[in-house]
Amino acid sequence: MTYNNENAMMETKKDFILPAMVEDDCISVDVSEDYEGLRLSFPRVKIPGGGSLQFEIPSDDPENPDYTKYIEGVILYNHDTCAYWPEGSEYDDNVTPLCSSVDGKTGYGAPGGVCATCALNQYGSVEKGKGKACKNMRNLYILRSGEHMPMLLSLPPTSLRPYSDFITAAFATRRRPIYSGVVQIGLKRVDNGSNTYSVATFRLVQRFEGNDLLQIKQYADGFREQIKAMNQQRAMEAELGNNEPICDAVDSSYHSTDDGEHFCITEAPIDGDHEDLPM
Repeated sequence: MTYNNENAMMETKKDFILPAMVEDDCISVDVSEDYEGLRLSFPRVKIPGGGSLQFEIPSDDPENPDYTKYIEGVILYNHDTCAYWPEGSEYDDNVTPLCSSVDGKTGYGAPGGVCATCALNQYGSVEKGKGKACKNMRNLYILRSGEHMPMLLSLPPTSLRPYSDFITAAFATRRRPIYSGVVQIGLKRVDNGSNTYSVATFRLVQRFEGNDLLQIKQYADGFREQIKAMNQQRAMEAELGNNEPICDAVDSSYHSTDDGEHFCITEAPIDGDHEDLPM
C-alpha cells in the first residue's frame, strides 16, 4: 500500500488538542495549590478478560466506570515490564508479584537479577504449558485529545505481537516515532480451544505533520524524560528494599512514590508545559 493510498483510507483529520493549548495561567496557579501533596495516578486500563470487546475506563465515579469499544490517542511513551506471580495469581490485582521489573531488563524480588537469563523468563518455565512463568508486558502511556493526563494501558503477552507488528508497519518502516500519529486501539475475541480471551487491535487514524508534529514532539519528549526518571527511582527503591515512597525526583516539579504509577506535586506551578508534570 502506498503512502497516499494509506492516507486516503484514514478518517478525516481531526484537530488533536494538547493540554498546553487549553491551559490558563490563572487556573494553573489554582491547580498547583489544590493538588499540592496529593498522590495522583495515571488512570489504569487493562485488556479485559473472557473475550470482552469493551475497555473499562476509570471515571470520576469509582463505582461506575465508563466503557468504550475503542481508545484513541497518542502513544507518548512505551516500555517493557515484567512480573512474576505465584502460579494462578497472575490476574489477581490483590496479589503482589514476587519479582518485578520496571524495564523488562532487571528484576527485583525473588528471584531477581537479569531478566534475559532468568529461568522463569524462558519458554516452558510455566508449570502447565509451554509459556513463561514470568509475565512479559508492555506499558503504553496514551494521551487522548483534550486531556491533561495520559492513561496507562498494560498489554499482556497475547497482545505484544499485534502491537509489534503494528508499530513496524505504521511507524518503523517510515522511521517515524510512535508519537507522530493518533492510534485507535480496539479489541478482538480469540478462542484457542481451551480459553477465550481478548487481544488488542491497532489502527492508525491520523499522522501529525509540520507544526502539529513539532508540538506533539515537544510534549512527548518532556513526558518521556519524566517517566524514565520515575522508573529509575522505582528500580532504585526496589534494589534498596525500601518500602517508603521516594520523594526526591530529579525534577523538583513532581516526585514519584512507591509504585511508580503515582507522583506527588510540590509547590512548583503547573503551567501546562510538560517539562514540569507528565499530565
